[in-house]
Amino acid sequence: MPSRTTSRRSLLATALAVPTAAVGVPLLTASPAAAAPTGVQVVVDWTAIALATGVSAGADTPAQARVVSIAGTEFLQLRSVLTCNFTGDSQLGTLPAAIRPPKTTRGVCPRNNHLGVNATRVEADTAGRVMVYGPQTTDPVTWIQLDNFSSVLR
Repeated sequence: MPSRTTSRRSLLATALAVPTAAVGVPLLTASPAAAAPTGVQVVVDWTAIALATGVSAGADTPAQARVVSIAGTEFLQLRSVLTCNFTGDSQLGTLPAAIRPPKTTRGVCPRNNHLGVNATRVEADTAGRVMVYGPQTTDPVTWIQLDNFSSVLR
């Protein structure tokens, strides 16, 4: 039995002909669908996070949160380098009322390296609490960098 080959040209011609057959409009002349907004749009600008007792931010890295929209998807972003002394799951702070997630959202943030563990889970809940999960008495967290926290809100 002879082998069959298909040229790239015939595949491309078929790909362009299928939409015409399906909807009766050539693909190259069809009007585009409504596109999502492009680029990064700031929904809520950087706003201070109220830090919990025992948590502090450096003068040059204040604890802040914002909401951005990228192609129609909203993200919660956090920034700061916080010093703390957590030996169990703890609250970092509270988000401002304008930035309360509609559902719990989470991310992973760098922390002090201890026995090879150098990241911790950070969550923001519907009440605005920003929590850190993972510290233990044998593996305390002494600082957390929030700068790479970016999590989908909606």
